[in-house]
Amino acid sequence: MALQPWRKGKVIKIDDHTHNTRRFWVEVTELEQFDFKPGQFVTLDLPIDEKPNKRWRSYSIASWPDGTNVFELLIVHAEGGLGTTYLFNNIRVGSELTFRGAQGVFTLPASIEKDLFLICTGTGIAPFRSMVNYIQLHNIPAKNIHMIFGCRNKADLLYYEELTALETKLPGFHYHPTLCREHWEGHNGYVHDIYEKLCAEKQEAHFYLCGWKNMIDEAKRRIVEMGYDKKAIHQELYG
Repeated sequence: MALQPWRKGKVIKIDDHTHNTRRFWVEVTELEQFDFKPGQFVTLDLPIDEKPNKRWRSYSIASWPDGTNVFELLIVHAEGGLGTTYLFNNIRVGSELTFRGAQGVFTLPASIEKDLFLICTGTGIAPFRSMVNYIQLHNIPAKNIHMIFGCRNKADLLYYEELTALETKLPGFHYHPTLCREHWEGHNGYVHDIYEKLCAEKQEAHFYLCGWKNMIDEAKRRIVEMGYDKKAIHQELYG
């Protein structure tokens, strides 16, 4: 896949989503329409190092193609991280960002004929939020879609109200948030128990994994041990 050109984007809106995550809306002023596939990412070139490859930070697009020239990024402030510290401390509404993209192959299958498991932790939810809203808005035929999202506490839940509401709008969509450090009315524990129970009948399925490395490594091992082929697993690693 050929590299996209570097472009300029103007930050038109910022929202503190949780105590350590922030949403940035970026307008691509040179284009009337910014096209991408749900699940793709952009790479930012940030002034944090002299060497280009040490300045680049990639983030999945959290919004979905809507015919405009605006896209949304969901970014967690990583303690000690040069890139996210710069974004949180220096970027304001009106700031300009240099970026390349959209790129990536972590995208939906051509047709969704099998159950779809979207398994994520932290801001790994971003590409899946793009996917499920795109499916709903375009009435794309799909079987069961299970979004399984793991985080530590209720305060860390991302897009909770939106995704809960989407269960009533998108037939077959099931949202399974789970907390590992706080007891609440929903699921408790880690993501693995949820998809293992849902796959007890070994139905045909696609598994998409996005989030922390430890989660992805364990999920891949468990899914294969359940009897699924490695080719059924698609991943996007964060951090």
